[in-house]
Amino acid sequence: MKRLPVKSLVQFRCVSKAWKSLIDSSEFIAAHSLFRHNQQQHLLISYQDPIDKENYVCYIDDDTFPQHRPLPTLPLYTTKMVVLWNPSIRISIVVIVLNNDIVGFGVCPVTNDPKIVSITQSSDDPNIGTGYRCKVMVYTLSTGKWRSLSNNLPTESIQDPRSLVVTDMFIYWHVGLTRNMIMSFDVTNEKFEVIELPDSLAIRHPMRMYCSKLCESLAMLHYREDTCTVWMMEHGAQRAFTKLFTIKTPDDFIVGLRKSGVPILQVTDDDPDDINARYKLAVYEPNSEHNNVFEICGTTSWFNLNSYVETLLLLGRSDCNSY
Repeated sequence: MKRLPVKSLVQFRCVSKAWKSLIDSSEFIAAHSLFRHNQQQHLLISYQDPIDKENYVCYIDDDTFPQHRPLPTLPLYTTKMVVLWNPSIRISIVVIVLNNDIVGFGVCPVTNDPKIVSITQSSDDPNIGTGYRCKVMVYTLSTGKWRSLSNNLPTESIQDPRSLVVTDMFIYWHVGLTRNMIMSFDVTNEKFEVIELPDSLAIRHPMRMYCSKLCESLAMLHYREDTCTVWMMEHGAQRAFTKLFTIKTPDDFIVGLRKSGVPILQVTDDDPDDINARYKLAVYEPNSEHNNVFEICGTTSWFNLNSYVETLLLLGRSDCNSY
C-alpha cells in the first residue's frame, strides 16, 4: 500500500475504520513519503486573470495542461498568515505568522514534520548593510508552536524574499548586497549556510538573477541583455554549479523549469512597457527555438510557478484550521 497513489489511498479510507486509521496514522504517512521520488512531478502555477482579477492555480504535469482551479478562499490581506496547502488531498491549514517579513517552508525528511521559518531582518543602513541583524522563528506543525533560534543566524541580507527554492531538505534564498551568494536553511538541523557562486554569477551588477528549481536541485537564472543562462547546482559537499544552456529572451521571462529542464516562459504580443500588457505562458522548445503557447493569461506581477509531488501530509486534519 505504501507505493499506491494518493488518490487511491484517500478512497481506501472509506473501506473501513481500520483502513482509515491505518492510512491516517503518522507512521503510514511517513512510510509513504519515502517513495515520493517515484511520484510524478506536478507544476503549480498561480496567476491573476486580467479580466476577472481573481487568483487561480493550474495543475500541470510533464505531459498535459489540465484546467485551472481556484485557490482556497482565505482573508490573505487582513491577517499575517501562512497557508499550508496540500493540493493532492485538498486540505489547507492556516498558521498565524508573528512577523510578516520573510517566510520559507519545508518538510523535515527525518521526522516528516512540516516546518515554517520566519526571518525578520534589519540594518542601520540598508544600502550598505552595516549593522545587519535578524530574528529567526521556526514553527513546527506537530507541536503547533513557534520558537526562536539564537545560534547560527543569517549573516547576509536576503535580496528578494519571493525568489526562494525548496528542495528535499533545504530552503534557498538569493543573498548579498555587494556580491551575489546563496543562503541555505537545513530544515533538519535548522542551520543556515552561505554558498558561493561562480565568479560570472557573483558579480553584482549589471545583471538580473533569480532562483529556480530543476527536479530536486537549485537552479539559477542569469539574465544579461536579451539572453538568459540557466545554471544548476550539483549535489555533494562542493555544491558546484554547472551551466546548462543559454536562450534568447528579448521580451520574455522564465517563470520556471519543467522536470526535463525545458523552460516555461512568460510571453506577450503587446508592448512590454505597457502597464496593461497581457501575458501568456509558453513552453520553450529548444530544438526549434519555438514557443508553444498555452492559454493562460495574466498580469506580469502574478505569474508564479512551484512544483510538488503527491503526498499524504495533512491527511486527517480539518480543512482551513487556524493555528
